[in-house]
Parts: sequence; structure tokens; C-alpha cells
Amino acid sequence: MATTLNIIKNDPWLEPYANAIRGRHLYALEKEEELTGGKQTLSDFASGHLYFGLHRTPTGWTFREWAPNATFIYMVGTFNNWEEQPDYQLQRLSDGVWEIHLPIDAIHHEDLYKLHVYWDGGQGERIPAWATRVVQDERTSIFSAQVWQPEKPYSFRIANFVPDTHPLLIYECHIGMSQQEEKVGTYTEFREKVLPRIAKDGYNCIQVMAIQEHPYYGSFGYHVSSFFAASSRFGTPDELKELIDAAHEMGIAVIMDIVHSHAVKNEVEGLGNFAGDPNQYFYLGQRREHPAWDSLCFDYGKNEVVHFLLSNCKYWLEEYRFDGFRFDGVTSMLYYSHGLGEAFTNYADYFNGHQDDNAICYLTLANRVTHQVNPAAITIAEEVSGMPGLAAKIDDGGYGFDYRMAMNIPDYWIKLIKEKIDEDWKPSSIFWEVTNRRKDEKTISYTESHDQALVGDKTIIFRLIDADMYWHMQKGDENYVVSRGIALHKMIRLITATTINGGYLNYMGNEFGHPEWIDFPREGNGWSYKYARRQWSLVDNPDLDYHYLGDFDAAMLCVIKSERDFQSTDIQEIWHNDGDQVLAYMRRDLVFVFNFNPKHSFTDYGFLVPSGSYRVVLSTDSKAFGGNGLDDETITHFTTPDPLYEKEMKGWLKLYIPARTAVVLVRCSD
Repeated sequence: MATTLNIIKNDPWLEPYANAIRGRHLYALEKEEELTGGKQTLSDFASGHLYFGLHRTPTGWTFREWAPNATFIYMVGTFNNWEEQPDYQLQRLSDGVWEIHLPIDAIHHEDLYKLHVYWDGGQGERIPAWATRVVQDERTSIFSAQVWQPEKPYSFRIANFVPDTHPLLIYECHIGMSQQEEKVGTYTEFREKVLPRIAKDGYNCIQVMAIQEHPYYGSFGYHVSSFFAASSRFGTPDELKELIDAAHEMGIAVIMDIVHSHAVKNEVEGLGNFAGDPNQYFYLGQRREHPAWDSLCFDYGKNEVVHFLLSNCKYWLEEYRFDGFRFDGVTSMLYYSHGLGEAFTNYADYFNGHQDDNAICYLTLANRVTHQVNPAAITIAEEVSGMPGLAAKIDDGGYGFDYRMAMNIPDYWIKLIKEKIDEDWKPSSIFWEVTNRRKDEKTISYTESHDQALVGDKTIIFRLIDADMYWHMQKGDENYVVSRGIALHKMIRLITATTINGGYLNYMGNEFGHPEWIDFPREGNGWSYKYARRQWSLVDNPDLDYHYLGDFDAAMLCVIKSERDFQSTDIQEIWHNDGDQVLAYMRRDLVFVFNFNPKHSFTDYGFLVPSGSYRVVLSTDSKAFGGNGLDDETITHFTTPDPLYEKEMKGWLKLYIPARTAVVLVRCSD
């Protein structure tokens, strides 16, 4: 009889699907055995970047490319006037691999180059699939690979950095749009101007978007062309390494959005038709193209593709010392339908034969290799369907992610703000939504990410305040709409961040209510950078209300970090009353009290808590955070004994809780 996997033991409702779960698990283990031959680790296997591509050797240069459908390949570049020459013709080896050895003076640092690839019936100019540096000509907009071999390669100052995940507090960011000026920001500017802000605010991790090279800036980095090349828009490889090094010196982990769910269609810049075979990297037939993203879908059933993608994971961890990945578009990978038009209402929807077992296997192996390369690495799945086991350990029958994005939470807040008047906000529903997750899988909770800030959508602050942000964010000039928006913005973030079971994420600038949306330069907006930047001057201006929200965010993180392993402490609901719109819960010695009622304040509102004294450590109503300051935060609150609960050592904590406010108290040590 087969051993029952732990994910089934933890959730007996999965028992009817035990065979499918076990089958996926065994498939991943068998594929790992096949790829490694049982004689090496998966990390050893995932070393394609050390073999393919351009490499400096003791005697010269070696270049290799996988192109099984090619008939001839030439290297052309600035070193040979972009002409095909016999000395730069690659030789075919076995298994579709092509190779060339060149003397040391044949190419030089910063030379530009490409491949001229021939196949039966055609030819094309291509950027090498394993290129680690790709640049765009400012005059012609043409992309080329670039030799990157400086005389003094960057030397990291910090070795063996271990991320702080107790809890993980993520600042999602985009290098290019991180500056105040209307332009593309750089790695260096981010390191010098933005990273100190993040450290001061209390975040211990940055999640960097748009690192892998992409031809179209407005794709937000999600239409990747060169998977091993750090985007040259933002600077050099060494400047990215220096940014990561500086973050580590500040105790900040750096994870990247890694895009293995699809690839850009481009043929000259990308992998779309590398050597006359449109399916060299991608699925056959209708499965080749993503119907919603106008992109191409990798064939995860092909070992060479798995080798390419697993090596990509290892490359970013070793070459740049990233601390892990947020895998984009996981739902799209898991299902033949890409999750489009599916309801996912019951467990049968996850085991009905509509799942791509090759993709599930790949994701499992990607997590395996990531943690083999760096046991402290962080992996996060952006996944909306709720696939069970995604963030469970591989040995338990899961797919091995450390965390999954709690994508239900931002959707809930949007729906609540759009569809319910304040009087109909029910604390019981709010509390259920922010704590609704599988007990054996850690999540990253968030109120909004970059998705909610894109043009065509609205951030939470804009949903709450809208056009009044342009006219009434001056101190002393706030109207009701602004005051309400500021109050709810703090409360929404506080309840989301303090109910985490893994980590918390915020998108760059949203912590202080950055106005407007994100819109990258495009033909429709006159190629403007006006909305592809961050207006830090707003939060820095003491005469505007933005700093209230920024200051509150930092104070909130400070409270969360005051309890070691805050994310692992039990969440105990103390009280909810949907009529009063009041909610209270505890985590260890911290008590969180919310009054969502827009009209009614309550005096001597009582909660049963462990007996003792309590003091306020954070209040959304504090004048320091733009509140009314209606409560005296200096008072120590003592519980009132109750004979009925004497044996439980509980008493009544009675508080004044003003309308539309929240307060955090800590139990004082005896």
C-alpha cells in the first residue's frame, strides 16, 4: 500500500484525488532521476549557462548554441564588420549543439554580436538564446548581444547572505519607474536614492520587476526575449550586482520576478523561431500561443527546455546572488486553459485532467534546484486558482514553493470598496477573507500590487479619494472624502498586514498613497514618462497628507517586527459584531481592535483578553498619522476581573474606539 502523502493527511478532502496527487509527485521524482541519471544533483544538471553561450577561456573564447534545425551558423559583430567569415563559422556537434573556439584577440569586451542562422528554406539574424548581455542601439532601436568581460569583474562584498523571513516584508519595485524624473531610472539611482527609503521604512526584502531583458518597455518586463540578460535599460550587470550587494549590506533580501510562464513572440530578439523551428522551445499547435497575452508557451515536456529554464534559475542565483524568485503567471502554466474562464469552485477542478503535468513537474523541479543552489532562497508563486499543494514541501507531495500570493485579498478589497457602502462593511467577512488560506501553505498577503496600479485600474487610495487627491491633500484643506480615504487606507493595510501567515507585500509608492496610475511610454500617450515614475516629493513634503500614510506604514511594520516570527503566531479572534462593525483579535501579546463603523464611536467597549495591563502601540487615529487624536494613547489599560473567567485568567479590556479607526495594544510584562 502506498504511503499517504502529508498534504493529504493535512487535508482529508484531498483523499479522493490521492492517485492524481501521488502521480504528479512521482512524475517529478522520476523526471529528476532521468535528468540527473541518479549520479548528480539537479543543481549539477542545471548548469547549461556554464556550457552554452560565450565564455572566456585561458586561451581564448568558446561559444555554443543549441539549434537542432540549423544548417549553418555564423557569429557576426563589430569584430568582423558584421560580415560572415569562415573564421567565425560554428561547427555542428551532436544533439543539435553548435560550437566555435576563437583566439583571445578575436573579440573584446563590449563588442556587439549576433548569429546568422541558416536552415532549410530560410535564414535569420538572431540574438543567442544564452546571451547574458543584450543592448539596444538608441538610434536604430535594434538589439544586439554584447560581450561583457571587464578586466575587473565585480567582486561581492557580502557572502552567504541569509534573508530575514520572520516575517518577510516585501517592497515590490520597478527600477525604471523608480525615480521622480520623467525618464528611465537606473540600477545606480535606485541603489542611491530608493534603497535607503526602503530600509528606513522597515522592509526586509525587495521584489524587483522587469530584470530579464524585454524588447518592449511597456510590457512591465513580462514579455521576455533574453532570459539570461539583465535589462540594459537600467545599467550594466556590475551595477545590478552592486545594487544587490548594497541591499544585502542593509539586511534586505533581493528576489526577482522570473518569467518562465511564456516568452515574447519576437523572432529576431527572442526565441520565437530561433532556427527555422517555431517549436524548438515552445509547444506544438494551438498550445504554442497564449490566447490572452500574445506570447508563446514553453514546452515543459521537452528536456532541453527544462534544462534551459532550470539553468536560468541557477544562473540568477549564482551570477547575481538574487535571494530567490517570484514566479510569474503560475496559473497560466498549470492549466491547458491557462485558467481563463475557469471558476475553480471545488477540488475536482484541480484534478480533472485539464492540468499540464509537464508544467507542474517543471515548477516542482524549479523549486528543487533553487533550494539546492541556495537552501535559504525564497520562492513565491503568483497563482490565482488555489491549486492545493503549491506551497507545500515537495517531500510532502507539494510543488515546493515557500509562499503563494494571497490574490484573493486585493480582489476582495476592490469588490468591497466598489460595491458596498461603508455601513455594509462586515468585519466577520473581512476577517474571514484575510485569513482564508490552507493551513499547511504560507502566503504573501497584500492589499494591492503593481497589477492594481496599472492604467485602466485604480489603486486603493484612488478608489477611496479619486479626483479629490488633486485638490484636498494639503494639510488643513482635507474634505470628508480625503479624511475618509486616509482613515480607511490605514485600516485596510493594518488588517491585511497583521493577519499574515507568511509575509506581506506592498508596491512601490502605494504605502504613501501614490496618486494616479502606471502608464508606460506608448504611442497612445505620446511616449510620455509622466506616469512611469514615482513622485517621492509628495511624501517628502511635510505640508501634504501623503507623509501621514508613509509614516503609518513604517510604524505598522515596526509593530509587526516587534514580535519575532509574528507570521507564525496564532491568530485568535476575540470578538466581532457586524451590527457595530467592530472586530478584535490577538496574536501572542498584541491585541488588534477595529471599528469600521463610519458614524458611531463606542465607549467602554469590552473584550475578554488575558488578564493584565495593556498599552497602545499604534493607532490609526493618531494625529501623527493624519487622524483626529480622539483617544489618549498614553493611558495604560487594565483588565476588569470577571468571576466567570477567573480560572481562565481572563478579564475585560474596555476601550474607547472612535468611528473608522483601529488600535493595536500590547500586553505589558508583569
